[in-house]
Amino acid sequence: MKRFTVAVLTLTLLCPAHADAQQPGGTDGSLPAFRSEAELSHFLDDIASQLERARRRCNRDGVDVRTRVGGAAQPDGAVVLRGRAMDASGDALEGAMVEIPEFGLRSITTADGTYRLAIPSWRITERRNVVLRASFIGFDDRIAEVRVRPGDEVVVDLVLCDDGLDLAKLEVGTAEAVTNVQHAGVDEGGIVKLRGDHLVVLRRGRLFAIDIGQDRLEPVSVVDAFGPDIDPRNTWYDELLVSDDVVVVVGYSYERGGTELGLFHLDDGGRLHYRATYHLRSHDYYSSRNYASRLIGTKLVLYVPLSLPPGRRAVAAAFPAMRRWSRDADEDDFRPILSATRVYRPAGALRAPRRLALHSVTICDLAAAELTCEATAVLGPPGHVFYVSPTAVYVWLRDWRRGRATKPDDAMVYRIPLDGSAPAALAVRGSPVDQFSFLESDDGHLNVLVRSRAMGEWMWHADLAAGDAALLRVPLALFSDGRREAPPSAYLSLPVLVGGVFHNRFVGEHLLYGVGSGWLGPTAAANGSALYVLRWADGALSELWLPHGVDRIEALGTDAVVIGSDGRDLHFTGVDLDALPAIVQRYVQRGAAQGELRSHGFFYRADGPDSGVLGLPFRASGGVGYHHLFKGSAGVLFLRNADGRFHELGVLAASADEPADDGCVASCVDWYGNARPIFVQGRIFALLGYELVEGTLEGGRIRETRRIDFAPHRAEPVAPAR
Repeated sequence: MKRFTVAVLTLTLLCPAHADAQQPGGTDGSLPAFRSEAELSHFLDDIASQLERARRRCNRDGVDVRTRVGGAAQPDGAVVLRGRAMDASGDALEGAMVEIPEFGLRSITTADGTYRLAIPSWRITERRNVVLRASFIGFDDRIAEVRVRPGDEVVVDLVLCDDGLDLAKLEVGTAEAVTNVQHAGVDEGGIVKLRGDHLVVLRRGRLFAIDIGQDRLEPVSVVDAFGPDIDPRNTWYDELLVSDDVVVVVGYSYERGGTELGLFHLDDGGRLHYRATYHLRSHDYYSSRNYASRLIGTKLVLYVPLSLPPGRRAVAAAFPAMRRWSRDADEDDFRPILSATRVYRPAGALRAPRRLALHSVTICDLAAAELTCEATAVLGPPGHVFYVSPTAVYVWLRDWRRGRATKPDDAMVYRIPLDGSAPAALAVRGSPVDQFSFLESDDGHLNVLVRSRAMGEWMWHADLAAGDAALLRVPLALFSDGRREAPPSAYLSLPVLVGGVFHNRFVGEHLLYGVGSGWLGPTAAANGSALYVLRWADGALSELWLPHGVDRIEALGTDAVVIGSDGRDLHFTGVDLDALPAIVQRYVQRGAAQGELRSHGFFYRADGPDSGVLGLPFRASGGVGYHHLFKGSAGVLFLRNADGRFHELGVLAASADEPADDGCVASCVDWYGNARPIFVQGRIFALLGYELVEGTLEGGRIRETRRIDFAPHRAEPVAPAR
């Protein structure tokens, strides 16, 4: 299972030297930077020493798997294991994974850290040992071996220890987009992109180029998404971006321990050629809702996490750096991309929690002959959510393990401008749910929906957001050297929805939110669900009642569509966002569910102020949300939005026949999806696994005209696993 660490250099902060040292802020009200490499190294070394002592204490005194055997508590002979997961101070760990690997049983801990696992009686027929494992981002795994007998109820409280590792103006392009992005001009890493007459597709460790020019539909080339000198095992090739004739694949390697940037050349004939691979020191960037990479013009923007082990020499050896990969590459090939004078911290004391983090934003120039990257970093508590606007990267930092904290300084939001100027910060409360909780609006404000118990975007932790809700609205001018706090008047309390998975989105002048289904399980909404619509500029709030859950919120020009399940069918509800928000249209796809949960699964192509065509992959209804990783979409549904109502255009369906064996050697689970609606050059396509299906609109219906299968076959040569 992939692990995602947004926070970089997460270290336990007990009493580091310099934590209370006063530093002057920037002359422009921005954050102060460290004055030298020595000052930064000494600061981090002090913290790392504290961390190592704390870890030793936890492992010595906090093994502490406390077991109490109930004895024949389950009359049916089943064995129940239950208890709490907590950190060394006894605070509950919400969202930890507790599992019995032997039996494939898993449980996610609740807000008070509790879990429960039941082993069926036929699996335990005599007294024996079972292994229980708890894991949580930022902590070492805790493994307990428990002896049980049929009918036992065993209480196992698990203490987890900090792992100590979580730690030029840009021009906007105007190319035709095929990706459903949050901001126009800020492209997001995805699985399919367009360059000229060619679609470029990333799937299961390979890159494909397909010619769609002049009414063609022909596969042109396929190459491995990794270099000839790279062992692809234990590596995930996730995101694709295209800048002019440069194709970049963003991946993460457990084998080499870092982020990989694979560069390819796409010539005018659609032939792909491998150029080079660059390796960044980092932790895994995986998120079920966000994307690690953005492209603005020729600038690749990465929020790159990095682990930093304790010890001064280890700090120097693991600081943000990059190397060009070769068969003989070693640690000496890394070159720094971050200097101490580009590491920023709040002015005054770091009023941090028990943990401190270094967060780096890396910008790489894809137009350079040799890839060049530079990083900027900020210090603060562990961060969970980042957001990229056309002008800046925002990183929201909070010690989410203190979800009950209400102090004004329990969180910090940093603004890192994309023009290279110094970052600024603001003390805030709560935490956003995901990247869609943000909007940098044209009136010079940052608008953020926050919840009191949100865990950010690690893995699928956004699905676990809970607690009070509010809209934070602050002028960008309020950002300074970190000593200012957002005033209480900047928070507008919002109605709280109980149950289900929280979804939110800014559409034009409105914020929409509600609850529905997510990755971790379906939420039946047979009796309907509320949708709240807030006009963020003046706080006007409307409540609309839907006959389904809120699983996806998307823009239709200046209006919105809310998509969700009632447990049986897939519903599309159109919302007019004029002066008084109102439901104006509905469509129901019977016996269906979303085929893709990723934001890129949806696309809308406007052909007028209030009209256009939308597409969304779908599959048979039912099942846990993450099942879409293993069950392909049945097809892509297309609807026309016109005359104030939805008109069904039809479906471009997937073939019932899947390739028997594609010879996959890397990235063999579609974590980022494999189905997309594509509107390009006045044509309509459905990407469905290895199939690209084209349709034509005739008489108000979509009709399949042709399809290609671009799957590689086992007989084709693939890079050997070395």
